Amino acid sequence: MVTSRCPEPDLLAVAARYAADPAGWPVPLRFDPDQRWYACLDARPDHEVWALSWLPGQGTDLHDHGGASGAFLVVAGVLTEETVGGGRLRARRLAAGAGRRFGPSHVHVVSNRGDQPAVSVHVYRPALRRMTRYQLVDGLLRAAEVAVAGVAW
Repeated sequence: MVTSRCPEPDLLAVAARYAADPAGWPVPLRFDPDQRWYACLDARPDHEVWALSWLPGQGTDLHDHGGASGAFLVVAGVLTEETVGGGRLRARRLAAGAGRRFGPSHVHVVSNRGDQPAVSVHVYRPALRRMTRYQLVDGLLRAAEVAVAGVAW
């Protein structure tokens, strides 16, 4: 007997579907002057979707996604993603419409270095349950803290 599995969704395509209709999000988009705003848009057995807003100067720490694969798409504005390569951070600008997929061991920093607000949609498989924050010391990643879902976000 042959059984077939449904293919796993392309996480960047899922992000693009949500990015195409912010008015249809179950929560209204907000901008928080004190910290990045984020809200879960959908949680399914095979993935979850988050919206984030970024005012100029707001960003993340260097972090992973607790073993989850993912993708994110910039809906508005410009974000900068920094990844570790050759013992240092390497920056990549992502303007509205640009996105990227990443695997379960991806570590990065995302920030709004521009002068305009930015919005992005992030998709994770499986759902985020923890994230490790890192420091880059002498070219090496050092775990600094493990944040747990339901406690840290």
